[in-house]
Amino acid sequence: MDSIQLFRKKFETYKKIMEESGEDKAWETLFEGYPERQRQNMGRFVENTPLAPGFTQAIPFYKQMGMIMEVIDISNNDMDGVIEVQKVCPVMEICKEYGFEKPCKVICEMDVAATKEGFKDQGMKGGIISRIVDGDCVCLFKYERPKL
Repeated sequence: MDSIQLFRKKFETYKKIMEESGEDKAWETLFEGYPERQRQNMGRFVENTPLAPGFTQAIPFYKQMGMIMEVIDISNNDMDGVIEVQKVCPVMEICKEYGFEKPCKVICEMDVAATKEGFKDQGMKGGIISRIVDGDCVCLFKYERPKL
């Protein structure tokens, strides 16, 4: 299954559960096991290596999902940090097919939460700084953890 089909399936599942049991249940259901999967997927890039080189290595992986990404090293004051710049949102139109105005909660907010939870033993923090869907020119994600 290609990434666009996976995104569609995620929106479809989220919407179905949300309509049947509410948004909290939809989030809980889709989030189940996600931190572990995120650790498995991203671990190969960021385990035992600083975030900027790791995220840079992940660019081809994200490109397969239709994302155009750049990485900025913001490491400072004993913190290992990175800004992930996404220039394209491959799900902005897909979310509307399922009645969502914005894809952020189902895709990006869940990814950030899963990353924080999946790497909490490393003190990982993460957040969304800007969003294309809100009229910003790019989506910006910040991740940081104490230096290894």
